[in-house]
Amino acid sequence: YGNFIDDLRLYVRGGTGGMGYPRLGGEGGRGGDVWFVARERTTLKSIRDRYPQKRFVAGTGANSSVKALKGQKGKDCEVHVPLGISVLCDDGKQIGELNAAGERFLAARGGLGGCLATNFVPCKGQRRIVRLDLKLIADVGLVGFPNAGKSSLLSKISHAKPEIASYAFTTIQPQLGKIMYADYKQISVADLPGLIEGAHANKGMGHKFLKHVERTKQLLLVVDISGFQLSLKTEFRTAFETILLLTKELELYKEELLTKPALLAINKMDLACAKDNLNELMKQLQNPQDFLHLLEEEMIPANTLEFKDIIPISTYTGEGIEELKACIRKSVDEQAEQENEEYRKKKLLLLQTSE
Repeated sequence: YGNFIDDLRLYVRGGTGGMGYPRLGGEGGRGGDVWFVARERTTLKSIRDRYPQKRFVAGTGANSSVKALKGQKGKDCEVHVPLGISVLCDDGKQIGELNAAGERFLAARGGLGGCLATNFVPCKGQRRIVRLDLKLIADVGLVGFPNAGKSSLLSKISHAKPEIASYAFTTIQPQLGKIMYADYKQISVADLPGLIEGAHANKGMGHKFLKHVERTKQLLLVVDISGFQLSLKTEFRTAFETILLLTKELELYKEELLTKPALLAINKMDLACAKDNLNELMKQLQNPQDFLHLLEEEMIPANTLEFKDIIPISTYTGEGIEELKACIRKSVDEQAEQENEEYRKKKLLLLQTSE
């Protein structure tokens, strides 16, 4: 992943309350709280660089005195975090998430000030270790084995400039790009580090890759028409086998991923044998059940992905790129319309029941 970090452990502690004033029944101020606030243009790396100790402690409440019987509340501590953050306890249980700019999460509550209920002795603030887990939020996530051409595709359809290397593990870290349309509509696309067989069992980038797929609204599978072979020691896979293996990896990690709308881009159509391979692949995709015997039993997914569109492309010559952009736009718009329709129905139902 290079410099990219997608999880971070932090120590958070609410402020201690202020001292009470028993003689006059004065109450100490409450301790300050620690808040996580979602902000755009923030990264976990910037938090780590700015606060190497990774400790966040809120201010202490003011003591009660003759001049101010009720002490002031301690200063809150605000930590700016990126969008798409899940907040987990140290045992891995999720306690909150922040998806939109401005959303807030109370990470540690301040302690009560000294008062009658506490015998005028202040209480300590809540303290705990929390984990911030980042999942990229994008409209479309590119899914494919290494060298399928995902990074090249991202640089063709958007303004992103991913680092592309010539070895099997190409993408060093997740990349986000935006497709700009003539009517100023923008669709975000995430290119995620290449999957390999066995990713669900955390081989290669494994879970680091797959968890980012969870937050994308749609999947775009990118497959090399000439097939794929990771190294000389591993088996060669045809384009059809590659699609089934990718489906299997997604299914083993989380079955719900297969319910997302999916598109299929068949890349490297500029190669000599591409046309014949494409005809063969389309035949196999029309009746996948007839060709499942080509794969070993444990590699066959229980459910196959239904593709809304299959688009042959070449990132080298630019063939099919505009058509792919149009298909992505159509698919994202349809999904948004569907969500709006469901939302309207829910609202209507609530109105009818309240009446």
